Amino acid sequence: MTELKIGDSVTAFYKTGKYIGEITDIRGDKYLVRVLAVAKHPMQGDIHSGKEIDVPLFHERRALAYREQANIPIKMVKPYAGEIPEYVTSLKEAVMKMKEELKAEDSLWAQKSIKNLEALEKDYFK
Repeated sequence: MTELKIGDSVTAFYKTGKYIGEITDIRGDKYLVRVLAVAKHPMQGDIHSGKEIDVPLFHERRALAYREQANIPIKMVKPYAGEIPEYVTSLKEAVMKMKEELKAEDSLWAQKSIKNLEALEKDYFK
């Protein structure tokens, strides 16, 4: 496996989202990654209870913000080649794609997730 270094462009999985960014530090078994674009919006709800809605708290999960940094395990970070999309455009596309997938699922969990995403959209794209 190729050793990644500070300044490299990468994709990184964080919780249930996927991001494109750059490594800003190496901290033992983690990379510190600065988010530059969203490749996949985080799933909504309780990630420990699958696609259930009868949970104590149905979480509204936000995407990491532009230039926000996150410590991500090395195994969850891969090299990225290509042009990095603009953050807001990538976020809009990720939200739209997730909503389309949820509409196709047609479950109570999907409906509740869509409501969360619609609330997030109002905040994201003021």
